[in-house]
Amino acid sequence: MINIIMAKLLASQTLLKNRYKIVGPIGQGGMGAVYRAEDTLLTGRICAIKEIAPDPDMEETSRQQIQEQFRQEASVLARLDHPNLPKVSDYFTQKGREYLVMDFVPGHDLRELITHAQQDEGFLKEAQVLDWADQLCSALSYLHQQNPPILHRDIKPSNIKLTPSGLLKLVDFGLVKVLTHDEARTITVVQGRGTAAYTPLEQYGGDDTHTDTRSDIYALGATLYHLLTGKPPATARERFLEPELLAPPREINPHIRPAVEQTILAALALHPGDRIADIETFQKMLHQSAGPLNTKPFVLPARDLDDAVRSNLPLILIAFSLLAIAILLTP
Repeated sequence: MINIIMAKLLASQTLLKNRYKIVGPIGQGGMGAVYRAEDTLLTGRICAIKEIAPDPDMEETSRQQIQEQFRQEASVLARLDHPNLPKVSDYFTQKGREYLVMDFVPGHDLRELITHAQQDEGFLKEAQVLDWADQLCSALSYLHQQNPPILHRDIKPSNIKLTPSGLLKLVDFGLVKVLTHDEARTITVVQGRGTAAYTPLEQYGGDDTHTDTRSDIYALGATLYHLLTGKPPATARERFLEPELLAPPREINPHIRPAVEQTILAALALHPGDRIADIETFQKMLHQSAGPLNTKPFVLPARDLDDAVRSNLPLILIAFSLLAIAILLTP
């Protein structure tokens, strides 16, 4: 495993590749940082730039390995095209650091919306969360159907943005993994361990050989759990020791439909073999379990009822006449 240390942030106005002018940092982690930047060749375009900064004391062989792996992964991401994924438009190396350029996504992330809901009404509406789930399932289905499949590996509310138009974007490909038949060639240059509450047990530690598309299903289930209850689920490691730590979602939010709860819990199974098999099945189960949003019987408004009677009065009179004749003729 390649170690990546905390890098010094780039200063504002730094120009990368003689094109991208740094505005300021969006976030920073052990792998590097993400910046907001201006594209000086396309006036008015704002982009997000992800920086990977290897340990400067690293051996040259390891550094070359990082560059090769980064370029492999970047070339894969640059080919992706889906409305719920930010578009990767460029990648390059400068002064020993690797850079990935993608669309800047405006709006609030879902972690912020959970906080706002808690301050206002308590919980996000289930119908809204299920609409978001549809968009996330569409993005993950697209990733998982690539050849070879691509895992996101860090699905969580803070990595999902709601744009002003209502479109979700699954951001931060920092933990993406390309599944290959030869695990020694699996791309790991920007790989991390994810965030504990959303990370399946098989993604812990240094052994990645058992992660597959069901690892993303676990993270998606944990994300929906958080969105619907306002609380992240107990971690997989905690649950391995004490299974009862995972509170059923309806114990926290009784407005969740029972079958929606069952779908989420099935996605959160500790063993991958016990989870829902694929994203398409997960989405189908959510829809089957959701049922109609309005379960009240339809009642025609009084004014519409009067109009209906007046417009169909001749037919109603004929029907009553035939009924009366039938009664009279019955011995």
